[in-house]
Amino acid sequence: MTQTHPHLHTARAILNRLIAFDTTSRNSNLELIDHVEAMLTAAGARCQRIVSPDGAKANLHAFIGPDIDGGVVLSGHTDVVPVDGQNWTCDPFDMIERDNRLYGRGTCDMKGFIACALAFAPAFASAFAAGSLKRPIHFALSYDEEVGCLGAPAMINSIMKQSPKPAIVFVGEPTNMKVVTAHKGLFSMRVCVQGQAGHSSLVNDGACAVTHAVPMMQYLVDAAANMKAAAPEDSPFDPPYGTLTIGRVQGGVAANILAAEASFDTLVRPAPWDDTDALETGLRDLAGRIETDMKTGAPRASITIDTRSDVPAFSREPDGAAERLARQLTGDNATHVVSYGTEAGQFQHAGLSVVVCGPGSISQAHQPDEFIEIDQMDQCCVFMERLVAHLER
Repeated sequence: MTQTHPHLHTARAILNRLIAFDTTSRNSNLELIDHVEAMLTAAGARCQRIVSPDGAKANLHAFIGPDIDGGVVLSGHTDVVPVDGQNWTCDPFDMIERDNRLYGRGTCDMKGFIACALAFAPAFASAFAAGSLKRPIHFALSYDEEVGCLGAPAMINSIMKQSPKPAIVFVGEPTNMKVVTAHKGLFSMRVCVQGQAGHSSLVNDGACAVTHAVPMMQYLVDAAANMKAAAPEDSPFDPPYGTLTIGRVQGGVAANILAAEASFDTLVRPAPWDDTDALETGLRDLAGRIETDMKTGAPRASITIDTRSDVPAFSREPDGAAERLARQLTGDNATHVVSYGTEAGQFQHAGLSVVVCGPGSISQAHQPDEFIEIDQMDQCCVFMERLVAHLER
């Protein structure tokens, strides 16, 4: 492969260093944030950390350029998924090259994009110093994306409360540098039913937690059918409707004992037209009625519903500014949507114009021997170079 872009060597070196930080979501990302913040500060960026409530992790927002609204955000998450139980043929945190591919945990998802963005920080700074950068470039690096997009909301809130406010966001998840304009969301709940153990013949003296969990699960099964029926005929998704599954159920010790406890987890991947607020409200209303019935025979009975993730779907914007610019920078004019989730919906919900576009293939994400094609890194460098030129106009 011919490595055509002069910034590719720098991007690869940065990626090599980023991979060495084990930022699996269960770990702190602060060492990586320290490293990246030092790089951006050296390039002249103004940096701000948005620290997690426990202080163990941080988002990083930085920008280079004039203090005016209307800039562009390069968004990426710093955490990676675990390698536990995966059969790697190389050290996942020591990047290697084989067959024009760069192997390591996070190369594709999504430190490759972050490395390309950082490689161009000096170019953005030089343009600003020369007085040619008309709008700022923002870097938005989050934590805990892989466990429910938990870190980004506080960072987005901070960005939108300060000046300069950006207008466009490029979320650099792996899309093979194609322009993705919509995706499904992620919404999950855990339902826990506390009943009262007793003999199975004495149903009036206890509250069987499993029995009372069933109507709530049936409500969700019916909701899944309604989501399927509500999908428009021209839905671009695969499958074309939002999905709802109950992935875990626990409870009971024997058929002849009223179950003292039961719990189940449900996960929804809503399409942009699905209403998860109404879904949750309906479930909570039903749970309240069931809990009242349970307390008749078991005064200490209770039902709790914990919303564990709530990541909005990402909708295509009619004549969206981010889409127009991304197509200009990539030359991609086809329509692409995906069923996996990103932080794009969170940025969009804050009022920003968003697309998802980054190097690498989602088929490599979360896999053993994760890799990114060097050519994809090269294409991303070309994208960044064109972005510099665009912001100079």
